[in-house]
Amino acid sequence: MDSELFIGLDTSKLKISVAVADGGRNGEVRFYGDISSDPGSVASMVEKLAKRASRLHFCYEAGPTGYELYRQIIELGHACEVVAPSLIPKRSGDRVKTNRRDAVSLARLHRAGELTGVWVPDETHEAIRDLVRAREAANDALKKSRQQLQAFLLRRGHIYSGRSPWTQIHRRWLAELSFTHPAHHIVLAEYIQTIEDAEVRVERLTKQIAATVASWSMAPVVEAYQAMRGVALLTAVTFVVEIGDVRRFETAPQLMAYLGLVPSESSTGERVKRKGITKAGNTRARRVLIEGAWTYRYPARVSRAIQARLEELPRPVREIAWKAQIRLCARYRKLIGAGKLKAVAVIAIAREMAAFLWAIGQEVAPAA
Repeated sequence: MDSELFIGLDTSKLKISVAVADGGRNGEVRFYGDISSDPGSVASMVEKLAKRASRLHFCYEAGPTGYELYRQIIELGHACEVVAPSLIPKRSGDRVKTNRRDAVSLARLHRAGELTGVWVPDETHEAIRDLVRAREAANDALKKSRQQLQAFLLRRGHIYSGRSPWTQIHRRWLAELSFTHPAHHIVLAEYIQTIEDAEVRVERLTKQIAATVASWSMAPVVEAYQAMRGVALLTAVTFVVEIGDVRRFETAPQLMAYLGLVPSESSTGERVKRKGITKAGNTRARRVLIEGAWTYRYPARVSRAIQARLEELPRPVREIAWKAQIRLCARYRKLIGAGKLKAVAVIAIAREMAAFLWAIGQEVAPAA
């Protein structure tokens, strides 16, 4: 038996809609049915289909159901691809969306080779990524709590005139505030307690990330990335957990495009019109690069913190990091001198930072 089937899976929390496309250009595409999303039902479905063809090619859209289905199918010895939803071809006139139609469409497009797969991390990589994202969520909650307190104080006419909020001086100022109604003192105390709890949570998760990354196979890459200016531990870890091993990109421009840091274009005939960046790909990795790019506003120099991180790194990595500083600091000044907005210049710096990180990733391999 030398035949193949292409199976499209439309996944949800409780069930999976399955469609099957026979191999060959004109092979039949049919709806197989709905099954439960538990592993036992999936294994039974795969076993039945395996009796009808020697090669099975599964696919489903990346989404909230994660990668456990992918790992189960791979362990059963069959091919599986997790598809990027934003890159699935769709007809503009198709206004009907059902689980059955989606599964059939996935099977047909998978057979035609029209689907684009996403990179699937291993279980350890995914666990550390979840830890980093949990810390990001905690930090977002901290920011929201602080904004709520500031909005409350603004409504009551209390405006802090110091240089920086959330310092010891600012906290003493908060403790000395007085209100006419006792309920406002309760509100202030609750807001402050919420902020302190959120700060403790962020600090706890930050320490856990540092401890976990130390024994991770990608730890050498994380350390090497920190040779770059604007790339401390959290930035490096976030970039690695979201992108993975940059060696999967053949060239630096491919990485830039994946991060959505390249200009979009709308051209026709002799007219060429370039617009803002595409903002495609991973938003978290793009965000940390843009945040780090702001440090290149200042002249090139090796700070004490960067020097401490450079001591144990290979010479090629140190040379790439210094070359990046020289080029990117000069490029920022050149762009500003040409009249570019600061935000535009920083985006350009972030794009080139990705290229230098790609170069460092070629010099340092993950631990075995």
